[in-house]
Amino acid sequence: MTDGSAVDINIDLDHPPEDRPAPSSGAKPWLVATGVTVLAATLGLTLTLRSGSTPACAAGRTLAAAPPTGNATHTGKATFYDSKGAGGNCSNPAAPANRLYVALGPTEYSAGAACGGFLDVVGPKGTVRVLIMDQCPECEPGHLDLSREAFARIADPVQGLVPVTYRAVVNPPLPGPLSFRIKEGASQWWFAVRVGNHGNPLRSVEVRQRDSDPWQSAARQDYNYWLIASGAGPGPFTVRVTDVYGNRVTAGGIRMAPGQVQNSTIRMYAPGAGAGAATRRPSASTRPPSSRPAVTPTPTRRSVEVARTSAPATDAPTTSSARANARWCEG
Repeated sequence: MTDGSAVDINIDLDHPPEDRPAPSSGAKPWLVATGVTVLAATLGLTLTLRSGSTPACAAGRTLAAAPPTGNATHTGKATFYDSKGAGGNCSNPAAPANRLYVALGPTEYSAGAACGGFLDVVGPKGTVRVLIMDQCPECEPGHLDLSREAFARIADPVQGLVPVTYRAVVNPPLPGPLSFRIKEGASQWWFAVRVGNHGNPLRSVEVRQRDSDPWQSAARQDYNYWLIASGAGPGPFTVRVTDVYGNRVTAGGIRMAPGQVQNSTIRMYAPGAGAGAATRRPSASTRPPSSRPAVTPTPTRRSVEVARTSAPATDAPTTSSARANARWCEG
């Protein structure tokens, strides 16, 4: 800190103290005791000031990462950007045809756990349903970075920044049956698959070759592929997919065909069905590779592209305590 409200004392606990001459035999016991008391008091004051002045920062650091789920309504703000047709950090082949999508901040993106889910967003002018397909590294929880087209559904783009409410869509209408894409570079020794058209955020993906084999759990990557680093064999595979609401399906006949999208004949759940759909075992067919280039994970997105032609009239002013906390966090 630089305002003089506390005194920092640096104590190096990682190295032994330097050799120093022993104190003279004439040192006064009361002087030593007084020095210890002053040191303790100073440290106590510094620690008190530091721990008592930053509740907002501490809360921010401990906020659990999780995608929006269930029926809870969240309050936040929205800006907009343009992915230029790219499929975002969720490794989608491309932006959705209707161009209604959203990027979430790291907390709600939750290392890819939000990918493939949908949000209903309500703004000053209306409501829009958007696909979660990207991450906005600079966005705090509650900050939605919508596509330009989605933003125009809920507000005048000239505003650039507007207050919104939003919530997850549970069991949204599905765009089609489940699809599977084995990543380029995969082999019997290294397995990675992307699951598409699942509607709700996924909880787990498991893989096996034969019915007698145990299921192998794949680990979700932040670019929305599910990885088994030691491989799952040469295939073909049976893949079991479970979403956050307990819907579970099993698709068989997934071949080791890196870079190709394999469409199954099963949907994650029936239209209008509740959670916990019955497990089924469809076969999968392979769609020839398209002319699109191979998907490459996008580690970070560029900064939010916000229209700044006028200041948003609806944006709440920043309080003095919020500004103080912001300064503390920056320091």
